[in-house]
Amino acid sequence: MAKKKKNTTSKFNLYWIYGIIAVLLIGSSLIGEGGAATTNKTNTSDFLRHLNNGDVEKVVIQNEKIAKIFLSREALDKTEHKAAKAKNILGQENIKGPHYAFEFGDLKLFQERLESARDRGVSFNYEFVTIENKFFDVILSFLPIIVIVLVWIFIMRRMSGNAGGGAGGQIFNIGKSKAKLFDEKSDIKVTFKDVAGLEGAKEEVQEIVDFLKNPQKYTVLGGKIPKGALLVGQPGTGKTLLAKAVAGEAKVPFFSLSGSDFVEMFVGVGASRVRDLFKQAKEKSPAIIFIDEIDAIGRARGKNNFTGSNDERENTLNQLLTEMDGFGTNTNVIVLAATDRADVLDKALMRAGRFDRQIYVDLPDVRERKEIFKVHLGPLKTTKTLDVDFLSKQTPGFSGADIANVCNEAALIAARKNKKSVGKQDFLDAVDRIVGGLEKKNKIITEGEKKTIAFHEAGHAMVSWFLEFAAPLVKVTIVPRGQSLGAAWYLPEERMIVRTEQMLDEMCATLGGRAAEKVIFDKISTGALSDLEKVTRQARAMVTVYGLNEEIGNITYYDSTGQTDQTFSKPYSEETAQKIDKEISTLVEFQYERACNLVAQNKEKLTALADRLLEKEVIFKDDLVEILGERPFDKKEETKKDEEENNNTEEAPSTEA
Repeated sequence: MAKKKKNTTSKFNLYWIYGIIAVLLIGSSLIGEGGAATTNKTNTSDFLRHLNNGDVEKVVIQNEKIAKIFLSREALDKTEHKAAKAKNILGQENIKGPHYAFEFGDLKLFQERLESARDRGVSFNYEFVTIENKFFDVILSFLPIIVIVLVWIFIMRRMSGNAGGGAGGQIFNIGKSKAKLFDEKSDIKVTFKDVAGLEGAKEEVQEIVDFLKNPQKYTVLGGKIPKGALLVGQPGTGKTLLAKAVAGEAKVPFFSLSGSDFVEMFVGVGASRVRDLFKQAKEKSPAIIFIDEIDAIGRARGKNNFTGSNDERENTLNQLLTEMDGFGTNTNVIVLAATDRADVLDKALMRAGRFDRQIYVDLPDVRERKEIFKVHLGPLKTTKTLDVDFLSKQTPGFSGADIANVCNEAALIAARKNKKSVGKQDFLDAVDRIVGGLEKKNKIITEGEKKTIAFHEAGHAMVSWFLEFAAPLVKVTIVPRGQSLGAAWYLPEERMIVRTEQMLDEMCATLGGRAAEKVIFDKISTGALSDLEKVTRQARAMVTVYGLNEEIGNITYYDSTGQTDQTFSKPYSEETAQKIDKEISTLVEFQYERACNLVAQNKEKLTALADRLLEKEVIFKDDLVEILGERPFDKKEETKKDEEENNNTEEAPSTEA
């Protein structure tokens, strides 16, 4: 098979003209009257010797500083002037001259020497000439203008269409979209198989994928493609990953960008970028546009606009609303957006016809966490006996990003210990590291402070042990970790709803640390800061949000739209505010007294527990069973294996200052 002949024809380049002009300029400055003649360099003393010998026929003084020497025919036949007669680059002998040239110093002194030689009877002629390169002088006079023109041409060429530079990087492309295009043939590799969990969310977006793959299935029945879908969920739950999977499954062009990419200091740029984005998507339709963190431009209009001036962000939002559902709207372009602040979005953006669907991406449950663990455990070299079910049970409330972080931290911990595989304890240490922070065993703590911390944490453990609805305790430690000096770790149940007695028991257990300090030392410290913050927040939620207070009644002051957060007025009167403060204080103080009574009734057991904690620094559920006895509220079906495996927690530790 004959090889294809390569096209070796060179394209015309404007820089060739620049090179030719530069060569001509240099040549014109170097080539003088002598053309291509060669001229040997000499000095004043040699010149005077040649002059006295009668070898010089003529001296030409050029521009009053260079002397050019012309020899006679007889002198050229001498051996010493053989070099002066040498052939030039054209192959011709230098007969006419000049044969020598040199630069003298003072013109007056040089002329006196010439006249002195004439007086001595030396026969020669000399003359003065002035040589001007008019072309070169003209070029020099116009050089500043030429430089400015060349620089301007260079800048204009750079700004007007650098084909490989892309939009957005040049001054004239500032209104172009910054969206990154993922090609369906090479870039998009994520499919629904790579998204563990999120079964409900995947079912919601599956119809969008089916429509992009087979639109006739729906259009034949009169159905229309949905304009957009809004993914709402907490950070780290997999909203961006799900959007990539939609593009990968549908095998269509995927434009990805963030809401902040529309924001610019120049007026009108955001709206221009929105127009350009949809123009590109329509050219490649069917296509998907994914806008991450859409709340950057989609916030409700008219909020916090104290200046009264035109808001650039609102212009961008208006253009987005028009593109999604306006007179110029085209089909086969679906907009996916993600945010964790759906409450602040503009109502016009949320209506049907723009974002037809709101897909809630919740935190994974225990079954979904198991699937997520399997995905992230794939690249790791783990022990064969690793129980994935146990890991999923030990991480309630963890998002997909948190689980990925746990797996990575476990691998790092195992590598730090020079292990050949990642084991169960490495994952438990990783969860402790993420939830509580890094251990600080070398932190300087006095004996008195250590004893106070031990009784504080023992108080948490004991009070929660005797409360029916408190979260099951896993372990207690007085080893400083992160910002805390000690911690009581729990494994909370995954509840869909929480009853009043459950919240009250949790508040009482949280105040157990301060109650222990009060009963044992008759003093309190700043170590219960995080505990007080937690119970105050819970009490306020019971009174003002969930309607769980009899005095306030079945009223909530919670606004799911988030509009009350942006106003200076409260949704209740001053009298009601005083009543709310009083009820919050009553709730907290009652649970504190309840915790103090529990501690006082079991003072000896508390002391034994604190002593065990001072001795071992970390105690587990078995130690509590040994000192406090079996917990009366534990379920009978709980097996011994479950008791041994509970070595970790999800809930944040209490903090000692």
